[in-house]
Amino acid sequence: MSQPLCEVKMLKKAYPSFMLSDVSFSLRPGRITGFIGRNGAGKTTTIKSMLGLVHPDGGEISYFGTPLSGNEKKIKQRLGYSTGAVNYYPKKRIREIVAVTRPFFDSWDEDSYKEYRTLFSIDESKLPSELSYGMRVKLNLLLALSHRAEILILDEPTSSLDPFSRDELLDIFTELKDRGVSILFSTHITSDIEKCADDILYIKKGRLAADCTKEDFVKKYCNAGESIEQAILRLERGNDR
Repeated sequence: MSQPLCEVKMLKKAYPSFMLSDVSFSLRPGRITGFIGRNGAGKTTTIKSMLGLVHPDGGEISYFGTPLSGNEKKIKQRLGYSTGAVNYYPKKRIREIVAVTRPFFDSWDEDSYKEYRTLFSIDESKLPSELSYGMRVKLNLLLALSHRAEILILDEPTSSLDPFSRDELLDIFTELKDRGVSILFSTHITSDIEKCADDILYIKKGRLAADCTKEDFVKKYCNAGESIEQAILRLERGNDR
């Protein structure tokens, strides 16, 4: 088995009305991990902790065998992160946004930028405000992938997309996986998981309730004839079987 690209161990974060408790998992090369849970279950807190955007109360996070703490700048050269659609510089041309972004990354690859711009059919002469929501999500992915990110960490990237655009984006995830990119994406839309995920993280009330391959999730948690969506709805109601 390949070595993990990212390891999260015993992650904790307490808020007045919520606690993330002992969350542990790893991400491996060329795998799509679907991070599923209802709104408020702890997905965003976990992801922000993984990116140093919030400071955990406990636990360890490492990438490529290196602790995130003290090495954040170096590690982020190899990560891509998106919360959904680009919502900054709405009146700047895409080529101008790219020109501002490019100097932040030592690993920026102009050939990759051109390749993904073509793959995503992005017209760099346009303004973000002229793009559909789905195309703005693709723009965010373009900026992440143009510095040859080895891991993509995406928080609810499909939540506001229409069904066609969501399906198209999930196909892009599969294409990126085939190119060796590891993807973690959070969602509360179970069909996203069923379509493209290799692995499933299921979080419930701040605790990781499942961490396994999609096939193992079906074997362990789904009753006969039950879909993953039906199983998770049942588990959310507290009915194990």
